[in-house]
Amino acid sequence: MKISREKINHISSLIVRDFAKRDELDYKVDLNDIRLDITRVMTDILQLDDKADAEARRIMSTYANAPREGSPEWDIMYHKHFEEYMSKQGL
Repeated sequence: MKISREKINHISSLIVRDFAKRDELDYKVDLNDIRLDITRVMTDILQLDDKADAEARRIMSTYANAPREGSPEWDIMYHKHFEEYMSKQGL
């Protein structure tokens, strides 16, 4: 993952802390449960992002004349395969 577990926990804590300050919001569940759900969703999305990255790189490595990584052609093809994987996952 591109973000550590500690950073994910910190971000989710900041979000929940902001929620707690808002008077217009009323909660039916404990704010810590909300924080845990935010952490879970962020982790799931980041793991899916890692899988899409690995799949796009795997596909790119199968090309006989693959463009050099970092070139504009490589970036375009990588993003195409990355987005295809994400769309297959419903994102």
